[in-house]
Amino acid sequence: MIPTSLFGIDAKECDDFFDSLPGLLEVSEIEDPTYERMLYDTLELEGYNQIKKIKIVINGAGASAMACANLFKKIGIKSENILMLDRKGVIYKGRDNIDQFKSAYSVETKLRTLSEAIKGADIFLGLSAPGVLSGEMVSDMAEQPLIFALANPDPEIAPEEAKKARPDAIIATGRSDYPNQVNNVLCFPFLFRGALDVGATGINDAMKMACVTALANLAQIETDETVVKAYDLQELNFGPEYLIPKPFDPRLLVELAPAVAQAAMDSGVALRPIRDFEIYRQKLSDFVFRSGTAMKPVFELAKSNPKRVVYAEGESRRVLRAVQNSIDEGIVRPVLIGRRTVSYTHLTLPTKRI
Repeated sequence: MIPTSLFGIDAKECDDFFDSLPGLLEVSEIEDPTYERMLYDTLELEGYNQIKKIKIVINGAGASAMACANLFKKIGIKSENILMLDRKGVIYKGRDNIDQFKSAYSVETKLRTLSEAIKGADIFLGLSAPGVLSGEMVSDMAEQPLIFALANPDPEIAPEEAKKARPDAIIATGRSDYPNQVNNVLCFPFLFRGALDVGATGINDAMKMACVTALANLAQIETDETVVKAYDLQELNFGPEYLIPKPFDPRLLVELAPAVAQAAMDSGVALRPIRDFEIYRQKLSDFVFRSGTAMKPVFELAKSNPKRVVYAEGESRRVLRAVQNSIDEGIVRPVLIGRRTVSYTHLTLPTKRI
């Protein structure tokens, strides 16, 4: 079984291609979950009841846009709250000259243009062309709008322009020089790895959602120190400018592949089920962290009898990240020296862990 990644296929050809795959290949179906994943990272924070009320505008009607719309519906967003536009405007019921694929996303509405559709929208998802979204349009969106301007190399709106129009906006692009880069390297290598490791006969919705959820969870826990250094940052905490893990996060393989593998097993498509996930995760960790093999006996000894360790700089964000990672590994019983109020303030994650 050979993993293959395909790009540059338009929506109709993409659907036709995947319809022809069953029976020809062992892995018979896969959609690009890149954009789906990014959107779920933020949507899951609102809670299910809030998700049902969210209004989304999708500018672009290609394969990625349709895949995103499908995911939105799966997690509870009403079809009538999703407005999709192509080059001719809103895809509405009764519109002429739309094919069977686009018609599946048509809704009853009197709105016809992007400027009309964007008013009151909670989320803008751009999978289209540069400069189509203006600051004036952004100012018409709902409170704390989420703007995913994913056209490359130039987004639908520059983050600077969006922030000027709406300082409360949360913005993601496909570019590495802005926060919240949406990059498919975050997802498909690990999706394939989990599928291949259990001999999955297909890549189904359960596996894709497991990958999505694992990414969302990873974004909300302490960032690895190597990631902070790689991006020359002082800190990197979950929030408006860090909604999604960085592409160089070494934990991606260790977290995503097992989640996908487990989902494949649970959904009945795994030909070679993994018997011991602890061993499996350790093998993945050893692959990522080359020093893991040499240090494994030390870590195992520490886990068997965690010692009390005193951290003299208990107010340092860097030290707090290290402490939390050590707690998660189960290798220490930490004692922090510092002012409790300061240390607690520096724990900026929603869970306020440690």
